[in-house]
Amino acid sequence: MRVALILEYSGERYHGWQSQPACISIQRELETAISRIANCRVGVVAAGRTDAGVHALYQVVHFETPVQRPMSAWVRGVNALLPDDIAVLWAAEMDETFHARYCAIERRYLYYLLNHPIRPGVSQRKVGWFHKPLELEKMQQAAAMLLGEHDFSAFRTAECQAKDPVRNLTMLEITQNDHFFIFELRANGFLHHMVRNIVGSLIYIGHGKYPPGWMQLLLQNRDRTLAAPTFSPYGLYLAGISYDAKWNLPSFNQSPLATMMLNANRSLIKV
Repeated sequence: MRVALILEYSGERYHGWQSQPACISIQRELETAISRIANCRVGVVAAGRTDAGVHALYQVVHFETPVQRPMSAWVRGVNALLPDDIAVLWAAEMDETFHARYCAIERRYLYYLLNHPIRPGVSQRKVGWFHKPLELEKMQQAAAMLLGEHDFSAFRTAECQAKDPVRNLTMLEITQNDHFFIFELRANGFLHHMVRNIVGSLIYIGHGKYPPGWMQLLLQNRDRTLAAPTFSPYGLYLAGISYDAKWNLPSFNQSPLATMMLNANRSLIKV
């Protein structure tokens, strides 16, 4: 029996998605809970591996189990065994050819940035923060240069295990509401730290360290050392994975929190 789950989580307590020795991870917590429901050891495969501190509004995983359980057991039952900051939102039995990672067509990330002289308190570790004023128009001009299929070597870490640095970035929109900036990115895939490195470089441009055209130079030079440092993980949210309609997975914004945040994003006034 192959089962797919959609879950959301707050990443601030965890060393990322992937299980690591002597570290607390989302994967380890989820596998432990599912294994207890299945009464046997179960491993899960995720659509994307989020880094330490990164959150998810819509993460997709699949697993195989030899036991039959009602779908409610994989939602309510698993949730009863998970920490409060991880929740399964949806479950369905899938054809054995479904694969959470390899069947994914597109991935979507949101980055929420507080642009204010004073650091956040209540929203600490839920948003990124930058203290100097940012110019939206300059960042939007630079963002447009990244759209399409490019070699994104300038925006990936030395530890990135992807064999091919070419990705097709189909969306990079930046909106502003008072002191908040929201970055929305969609692509067929993302390299390790790619979103945070892009956001960091856009912030450099936004506060005048470099002109918008600097982004084109980064793409052309393909040199990670020339781009901005990797920006904070705390404002980053995995917000959706899209699949072929034949799999009948809910759309990007079906989780309650994802719906709220997406609607808030759409209602922002572009200045």
